[in-house]
Amino acid sequence: MVAKDSKLGLVVAGLLLGILMASMDNTIVVTAMGTIVGDLGGLESFVWVVSAYMVAEMAGMPIFGKLSDMYGRKRFFIFGLILFMAGSALCGTAENITQLSIYRAIQGVGGGALVPIAFTIMFDLFPPEKRGKMGGLFGAVFGLSSIFGPLLGAYITDHISWHWIFYINLPLGILSLIFIVISYKESPIHQKQSIDWWGAVTLIGAVVCLMFALELGGQKYDWDSSVILSLFTGFAALFLLFLFVETKAKDPIISFSMFKNQLFAGSTIVGLFYGAAFMAATVYIPIFVQGVYGGSATNSGLILLPMMLGSVITAQVGGFLTTKMSYRNIMFLSGVILIIGFLLLSTITPDTSRALLTIYMVVIGLGVGFSFSVLSMAAIHPFGMEQRGSATSTSNFIRSLGMTVGITVFGMIQRNNFSGKLADAFSGMGPIPKGDSRQLLSEQARSQIPAPILEKITNALSSSIVHTFTWALVPAGLAFLFIFILGKERMVINRQEIE
Repeated sequence: MVAKDSKLGLVVAGLLLGILMASMDNTIVVTAMGTIVGDLGGLESFVWVVSAYMVAEMAGMPIFGKLSDMYGRKRFFIFGLILFMAGSALCGTAENITQLSIYRAIQGVGGGALVPIAFTIMFDLFPPEKRGKMGGLFGAVFGLSSIFGPLLGAYITDHISWHWIFYINLPLGILSLIFIVISYKESPIHQKQSIDWWGAVTLIGAVVCLMFALELGGQKYDWDSSVILSLFTGFAALFLLFLFVETKAKDPIISFSMFKNQLFAGSTIVGLFYGAAFMAATVYIPIFVQGVYGGSATNSGLILLPMMLGSVITAQVGGFLTTKMSYRNIMFLSGVILIIGFLLLSTITPDTSRALLTIYMVVIGLGVGFSFSVLSMAAIHPFGMEQRGSATSTSNFIRSLGMTVGITVFGMIQRNNFSGKLADAFSGMGPIPKGDSRQLLSEQARSQIPAPILEKITNALSSSIVHTFTWALVPAGLAFLFIFILGKERMVINRQEIE
């Protein structure tokens, strides 16, 4: 615990900066992706810039969560900060999509320590009567990061260089590091456990095999090719091996015993599907704005702004309501709003006004914002201090898994649909325009494409993205169904609890 309120304030500031930095990174990259692809090329591979971060983050989460329970939160939060800043510096030097994806993976390992450990420290420091307010504050930072991320990313990309969107992490990380080092004094008592390295290796290996199979299948290799079949076989084998290893591990990386708790199991599964659905909106709205409407990265960043403002509002409201309503009732409202949002997005066309698209994005933001605070608090709620690190990291791991697999699957859906629409649009007119796929996202290159051809291409892109939004209703609907198993628990204020 921290003795003085002033030091406690600095600890909270350091934690919030760490969360802001890690969560803002994805929104900065997403907004600038059109420009990055326009510079480096590789539209067909751009999802790896996002998913490389997520896979590495997933690999780090359960390991760092377990280590923080064993040896203390502080040292691993600091390690995550340093590694994240190192990865950020390297990203700014990337010269191609492959390099950028590798450096993003380094960032992701650091990010795997920041978010789950920050939430765990918050639960360690504050008594139950303050956790709702603090949970709302921490959850709101996810929304704020999504506001500042697009705006900073768009401004820096348009007026300086996209390379500098990564360097913005360095001053934030240094401040966070200083605040935590000088102010956070934790208890020296920790629970000794063993690290389930085999569980980590087999699970991450299974996820990577699945992502490569989905990404490369039907594009670089036929679905029935030996490469794709081998990847699917590798996924199945590694996943089954993971399940076997977890039954034998003394301290499994994902403790199945935690899932016996209804609230933890429900909140974690709901988070899985929320992560998948939310990625569809955050990734493909900027691509829609730049590729269909035409314009700069700033335009796509501003389009995302209302969605993120909505998420900030409901993240705060959700944290406040945890002491007034059950987690299930709060998330029921969230699920209804989220489904309505994707139903609206599935109706957009190239003729949809930006004002109307903005309204749709607000609805999505309002729906997803509750999950930032409520699901994180629900996952930790049933456990004591000795298990909070593992509970938080497992919950975040599963949500990141949903985001990672979601962006890969949605990337496959959008890419294949786009190719099919292009083939239909140019049937009987000779060969389909090849060129460089990045031209559609570059203002200067777009101006060189003849208007009739550009219209056909943008219509195909629009249709493929809307098709993707329609598919996003699947995880949104599944999330809504699993909300009902959360039970009637809510945050109970027990002033006799001793932290």
